Amino acid sequence: MSDTPSDEKPPAPKDNFVFNAARYTSIATSLPAGVLAGYFIGYALDAWLHTSYLKIVFLILGIIAGFWELIRLLMRDLRK
Repeated sequence: MSDTPSDEKPPAPKDNFVFNAARYTSIATSLPAGVLAGYFIGYALDAWLHTSYLKIVFLILGIIAGFWELIRLLMRDLRK
């Protein structure tokens, strides 16, 4: 056995299992991450400003941002 390169090529990144798993994991976590981030930002602002409605406002913004990111990632995947 020598250290010369063989005729076999390494798999392309799109065929790599780890690459695909990371890509689909990011798609699956984008919506919950946006929702949680929006809620926690609203909760912190409510506690700081002594209000009670910012949780709802930022929760809705987080849902919108999560769906936006989800659609963006899926459209990128469909183009490839």
